[in-house]
Amino acid sequence: MKNKPLLIGILAITVAIVGGIFVSNNGTVFGQTFSTSIKGLPSAEKTQVIELKDGDTFDLTAGFVKKKIGNTEVRMLAYNGSIPGPTLKIPQGATVTVNFKNDTDVANTIHSHGVRMANAFDGVPDVTQKAVQPGESFTYMLTFPDAGVYWYHPHMRDDYAIELGLYGNFVVTPESQTYWNTVDREVVVFLDDILIENGKIAPFYKDGSDRALMGRFGNVMLVNGETDYTLSVKKGEVIRFYFTNSASVRPFNLAIKGAKLKLVGGDNGAYEREEWKDTVLITPSERAVIETRFDVPGEYDIQNKTPDGTTRLGRIIVSDESLVSANVNVFQTLRDNIEAIKIIDPFRPFFAKETDKRIKLSLDMMGGNTGMVGNNGTHGMPSGMGGGQMMGGIPEGGIEWDDSDNAGMNAMSNTDMVKWKIIDQDSGNTNMDISWKFKVGDKVKIRITNDGNSAHPMQHPIHFHGQRFLVLNKNGVPQTNLVWKDTVNVPAGEYLDVLIDMSNPGTWVAHCHILEHIEAGMVFPFTVE
Repeated sequence: MKNKPLLIGILAITVAIVGGIFVSNNGTVFGQTFSTSIKGLPSAEKTQVIELKDGDTFDLTAGFVKKKIGNTEVRMLAYNGSIPGPTLKIPQGATVTVNFKNDTDVANTIHSHGVRMANAFDGVPDVTQKAVQPGESFTYMLTFPDAGVYWYHPHMRDDYAIELGLYGNFVVTPESQTYWNTVDREVVVFLDDILIENGKIAPFYKDGSDRALMGRFGNVMLVNGETDYTLSVKKGEVIRFYFTNSASVRPFNLAIKGAKLKLVGGDNGAYEREEWKDTVLITPSERAVIETRFDVPGEYDIQNKTPDGTTRLGRIIVSDESLVSANVNVFQTLRDNIEAIKIIDPFRPFFAKETDKRIKLSLDMMGGNTGMVGNNGTHGMPSGMGGGQMMGGIPEGGIEWDDSDNAGMNAMSNTDMVKWKIIDQDSGNTNMDISWKFKVGDKVKIRITNDGNSAHPMQHPIHFHGQRFLVLNKNGVPQTNLVWKDTVNVPAGEYLDVLIDMSNPGTWVAHCHILEHIEAGMVFPFTVE
């Protein structure tokens, strides 16, 4: 049984919900919302796979579409008219040009997540580029030095833009023919959710994010943007799946009922050793490369398995038609990936070095006049935000799987009420006041601690831009099967050590990839000279 937070002052929250609109302690009114009209919008199209070669140019436009979610059509955002956006398949080492046009209603950028590209094209407004305003364009020149699966998405009002559909994958094919196993087919899959209220997507405020405490958990599951995702395969077919979690906050503990899962890769390439898994945890922005084979005809559920129960996400239909695969023996064998091991080997002398930096993940709950103003002018003060004290406990396993116990409280929290923090434990500086400087070639060991005594302990997937890292240990336990990563989940009340390869010059950021936590300040800069 998980340890659930106890909220004091629920009556005040209820009164506030009946009342009206958010008012922050600095007077900002969180009342205006983005349009939900579908009038005149084109229907979302099917996602395309586009193969690019070195030197190619691709046009990518962010705009509006209408899409059926359940029994209703809703207004969403899309790249080139599809959700997910086009899958761009690119050879390792290639450089391509992406001409981006912003036809949405908010300023925008493109962040090529996990790609060690030139700093000028990282897509962080006011750090690496100016925001691309509605109607404007920007050209990105991207180089892909590492094999694996990556993704692209905005880096402004991420909570609104990514949630409504602005995400797509890069699949970087390795130079070496033996880097991955041979398979019969590759399938790219986004795992996501969306919050539907009264047949519509729950509104987004123009002046800031709501649900800033726990993040916007959806109540409708999406696989590749669909509520009824179905994949047809043949009996005996060996498939390599590239999974990406694009949800605002929801972690997915992925399973395929009745199928054997072979975990072969993560964020930035292959694991040292392949492993059989019953489930694979994928937190927001993480990726997992999984191979499987379907020997028996029938229906296989794609599932999210959590301590609270199992949710069906989609299905795989295996036909009676057999595929005589040459890859059966390859699939049945677990191998050491010699190429992945060789890439990691030069970093092993640094595993036991002293910690260079220490950060702690925590939060402030704002008091004062923060609250809600109802139509009668009265203030409802959410518990833990000045009207009472929030008492919390660490959830089971350090992971909060949904907000069902505190949905009302979460919905009332905006970015002026909640300040999530990354704290440099040596200087005491927080978020954008942190100033780390490194040099190209530095191997930097960082301890990341997730404060279990904060007002609301929960997990944080921490993402470093422009670099790659290895997770060396979790709570002091050495990790014996390594993979290059750009995002790591830090459960509540736990710590881990990472070794970052500072290989890419420029000014970058690191942040929690719960989208509402970014908006609530949980981001800091660092420079590699």
